[in-house]
Amino acid sequence: MYVDSVQDEADFHIYKHAKPGDLVVTQDMGLASLLVKKGVHVLSPRGTIITDEQMDTILYNRYVSAKLRREGTFLKGPKAFSKEDKKKFQQSLQKILSNHEGIH
Repeated sequence: MYVDSVQDEADFHIYKHAKPGDLVVTQDMGLASLLVKKGVHVLSPRGTIITDEQMDTILYNRYVSAKLRREGTFLKGPKAFSKEDKKKFQQSLQKILSNHEGIH
């Protein structure tokens, strides 16, 4: 699927077409916050299952980090992607898919 190169156009497309029960893998927490409200399963690339209950904290931390960057405080970027991250992603994906199929 190709979308216009306008900022956030891909996010809008994903949001518009996602249905309850779908699975989206994203590290964009703004998009994640919209999707969980629609009943979409959201998984981070590092294997964290994002829930609606976490969104206030996640978005607040994102806001604080952006504010610090605007003020000139440069925070460290994310740590390198590890084997543990891959394993956690695989386990979380399997959990979501198993729950979807009724396998626990």
